[in-house]
Amino acid sequence: MQDFEVKDMSLAQHGLNKIDWAWQYMPSMQFSYNKYKDAQPFKGAVIAACLHLEAKTANLLITLTKLGAVVAACGSNPLSTQDDICAGLAQRGVHVYSHRGMTTEEYFNYVNKVLDYKPNVIIDDGADLIATIHKDRRELIPNILGGSEETTSGVKRLRAMNNDGVLEFPMIAVNDALSKYLFDNRYGTGQSVWDGFVRTTNMVVAGKTVVVVGYGWCGRQRSILIRLARL
Repeated sequence: MQDFEVKDMSLAQHGLNKIDWAWQYMPSMQFSYNKYKDAQPFKGAVIAACLHLEAKTANLLITLTKLGAVVAACGSNPLSTQDDICAGLAQRGVHVYSHRGMTTEEYFNYVNKVLDYKPNVIIDDGADLIATIHKDRRELIPNILGGSEETTSGVKRLRAMNNDGVLEFPMIAVNDALSKYLFDNRYGTGQSVWDGFVRTTNMVVAGKTVVVVGYGWCGRQRSILIRLARL
């Protein structure tokens, strides 16, 4: 089994620069690492992750590796995957399979390559790892202790599976945590998406007609920002 599959390993140092910069501003992650680095609580664990592969999630995956786990990861979105981050992760010992702009076929191929590591813990974003396990990789189920899902859409999929009696192992609905939907969804996603749009298009909001589709914790914050910008 190849240890990783990324677009360009020559990007590794650039990715590591971004990862190390982000680490300076992640005190909770630093605290967890410093507290448990000697105990190695994840020694013997195999963790499969499907996440947005950028600097902050990279630090999570690297920390899990440093705390003893074997970590295999794929990108949860072809447009959010950063090739330099993937290369940096591979250099830091994470078995990463992803590249920016991957096709749907490549995406699910990477999902299955991550699952080939036979994980016992799942970290999911959108529940594609979980869905693939239940549909096509059921031989893995007896070995899985549980996992976590961080998105609203993923949690809805899992709740539907649970209501139908087909969810085979426990999952933590991270999206239900107050710090997730009151902080990350409302301010992190709501503000950063709009800010990214404005910066990319080089436009101001004043005088524009904007349609926000969806009105959850992310959408309502974007609507608030738009209204404030018009004042």
